[in-house]
Amino acid sequence: MPADSPLHSETSDDRDERLDDLEIKFAYQQETIDSLNETVTKQWELIEKLRRQISRLEGRLVEMSEWQGGDNEPPPPHY
Repeated sequence: MPADSPLHSETSDDRDERLDDLEIKFAYQQETIDSLNETVTKQWELIEKLRRQISRLEGRLVEMSEWQGGDNEPPPPHY
């Protein structure tokens, strides 16, 4: 590495400052990742709850259709 490269002319204090900046950025990124993970997990739980609810409703619709005699009735007139 040439003597005039930016890394060679950098002091120990400069390196420490850069390292501190990187550690701070990493901490914020980790916090953001954790927050996003929590959000995605909550959304996934809600999606699963809604899927179960839709499945139950589909079952009830089938039961109601069977109870009413199936699809033998003509559709109601449209006005």
